Amino acid sequence: MVLMDGPKTNKITDEKAGLAKAENYCAYQDRSQQEVRDKLYEWGLWQAAVENIISLLIGEGFLNEERFAKAYAQGKFNQKGWGKIKIKQGLKLKRVPDVLIKKALLTIADDDYLRCLERLLEKKEKSITEKDPYKRQYKLQQYAFSRGYEHDLILDVLKASHL
Repeated sequence: MVLMDGPKTNKITDEKAGLAKAENYCAYQDRSQQEVRDKLYEWGLWQAAVENIISLLIGEGFLNEERFAKAYAQGKFNQKGWGKIKIKQGLKLKRVPDVLIKKALLTIADDDYLRCLERLLEKKEKSITEKDPYKRQYKLQQYAFSRGYEHDLILDVLKASHL
């Protein structure tokens, strides 16, 4: 008879092993401090070791909150077409400081942002079967809002493009 256990969790108790594993984890892609902290606790390390490893990772350049915030903002905008509101919420969930969130959002060029919203709305407009123009407009607004775009900007784009 085979016992079915949950996923194997290899607990790490040695700080040096934890640091090495955390370096690999951070080298794979930029991470927030909170992501790394959560992962270290998941691996079974104690608070003192976790905070020590975090400071070593920062000192060695493996962990950089500002670099992470900028990469996250650019990635979500370029790859998923997210608006600034949704990006900001995502960064807040990762416990990135507000000052770094502001810096990260400034890396998104206004022209690119506007073009992305226009393309998003044009694409969505083609898939809406609603005939009533007010309901169509409302559906487009809600869609863009759900993607994290600002309400005033959505209305301006809709008015200008006559969608």
